[in-house]
Amino acid sequence: MTVSVPMKGLHKVRAKGRDYWYAWRGGPRLRGEFGSPEFHASYNEAIAERHAPEPGRFNAVVVRYKASTDYKRLAESTRKQWSRWLDGIRDHFGELRTAQFDRPQKIRKVIRQWRNKFANTPRTADYGMQVLSRVCAFAVEDSDLASNPCEGISQLYSNDRSEIIWTDADIAMLKKACPAEVAHAVDLASHTGLRLSDLLRLSWSHVRDDSIVLPTGKSRGRREAIIPLYDELRAVLAHTPKRATTVLTNSQARPWTVNGFQTAVKRSKERAKMQDANLHFHDLRGTAATKFYIAGISTRVIAEILAWSEEEVERIIRRYVGRAAATKAAIAQLNAARRPE
Repeated sequence: MTVSVPMKGLHKVRAKGRDYWYAWRGGPRLRGEFGSPEFHASYNEAIAERHAPEPGRFNAVVVRYKASTDYKRLAESTRKQWSRWLDGIRDHFGELRTAQFDRPQKIRKVIRQWRNKFANTPRTADYGMQVLSRVCAFAVEDSDLASNPCEGISQLYSNDRSEIIWTDADIAMLKKACPAEVAHAVDLASHTGLRLSDLLRLSWSHVRDDSIVLPTGKSRGRREAIIPLYDELRAVLAHTPKRATTVLTNSQARPWTVNGFQTAVKRSKERAKMQDANLHFHDLRGTAATKFYIAGISTRVIAEILAWSEEEVERIIRRYVGRAAATKAAIAQLNAARRPE
């Protein structure tokens, strides 16, 4: 009985009254009887090896990165975005020898040329650089590269928000024009520093006797934000009605969707005539970080509270905490240290 096998390139050789099958002319000989599961598996292995990237080329680094735990730990939405960039990076850099990436003076010119293809959309260009830099960092960790050639290449997009935070006056202006449901979210964000996605899924069950304990979405639950229930935060929660399992709800007493909430904030800013103000809801994280920092809390403790690394805290402090606020905090701490017991 002849078995039809939908395989391209198969090559048959008959010797001593027996048929021998090869994945392709000059390719490896296949195991098992023709058409058997073992035969199929043998063919698939041969094709996979044939398409495997050549060792020593950057293409192989990208393939290994996509198969790495580091990549798999990314949020699903991030992997979806990065996958497209990784394919583009393979197309552009894949045939280069990995060793070429250890010659910074030469390879950086090539990297800049690739980045500049997206110069009309600086944020896009910088996002691509972020992905490429992570692949190179992976190669350094895997001992393929001595250093990351992307380091030292400046970003095209500049948006310094180091002194952009919501002040009490800004918050008061918005709250005069926004629905109570948005006001509750603004207050909670400015007192917790939680990301919007975490804020909207915060449940009353996450509120403990002395703290809010919430596995963070960005870490896929591997980290917990542990926020002490200080008096101001307790007051915010006390004024927030319990209408659902989530702390925050929309006007129908249902949990917010991200798009629905962002639309409500946009309309509230328009009603408050703040649409031209350079303030994003995300900047309320800076307001919370500022409060913690000015109160004299160390970056290590802020990192524990907000489930950030200390490096992330330092970057966010530099980005969000204005120089004036930082100076006042330093003065207050120095004065307190000099006061006699």
